[in-house]
Amino acid sequence: MADITGDQRIQSEVLEGLATAVNHRRWFVELALPYLGDNPIEIGSGLGDYAIEWAEHLPRFTATEADPDRLVLLKERMAEHPNIEVRQMLLPATDAAGQYSAAVSYNVLEHIEDHVGALRSMRDLVRPGGRVIIIVPAFMFAMSQVDIATGHIRRYTKKTLGAAFSEAGLQMEKIHYANALGLIGYYGATSIFKLAPKEGPMVKVYDSLVLPVTKAAERVVKPPFGQSVFAVARTPH
Repeated sequence: MADITGDQRIQSEVLEGLATAVNHRRWFVELALPYLGDNPIEIGSGLGDYAIEWAEHLPRFTATEADPDRLVLLKERMAEHPNIEVRQMLLPATDAAGQYSAAVSYNVLEHIEDHVGALRSMRDLVRPGGRVIIIVPAFMFAMSQVDIATGHIRRYTKKTLGAAFSEAGLQMEKIHYANALGLIGYYGATSIFKLAPKEGPMVKVYDSLVLPVTKAAERVVKPPFGQSVFAVARTPH
């Protein structure tokens, strides 16, 4: 369960490219913020971009990484943020059972073969009645060479992600697609034009012009499809 697949170099390139998509990140930061509680843990913090923005609103935050090299970089970056603890974590982590108000994990579950076991482990990190908050990529038809190179085992629908939550003993509270136009753009870029979502003008134009319109529209009406699935579930009391 602890193994996360994929080429670390390509993953880092994609992470660095997406780090420039500031509006996209802030949108997804806002989605999770109401459910984090006072002491959440993030599983798979990567470069720490989400952790830094969440921690601005919270007294305590724990960022984690499984990869040793990325963990060193994460610790260096978080040294300036005293309310963020950084720790190496491989699931399951039995030494931290029930310590956190929530477990949040963005774009990690699709890398893990035993995704139900991973969700159970996240559940066990959280206090009774706390939340597990997940974002994963949506729709298998959008599985591209970029997905495969970065170690994606699967992409999800609301139905398949909901089934994994249920099997893990979590009570679904909210689930919906996010970033409908992003799915169209991602499919076109990666499956038709064979491009990777790296830093460059395409990402910047999308983030500055297209994404704000998408975000505003999806506040009014949740779309029937999207680039990602966002889900929140409660841990058992």
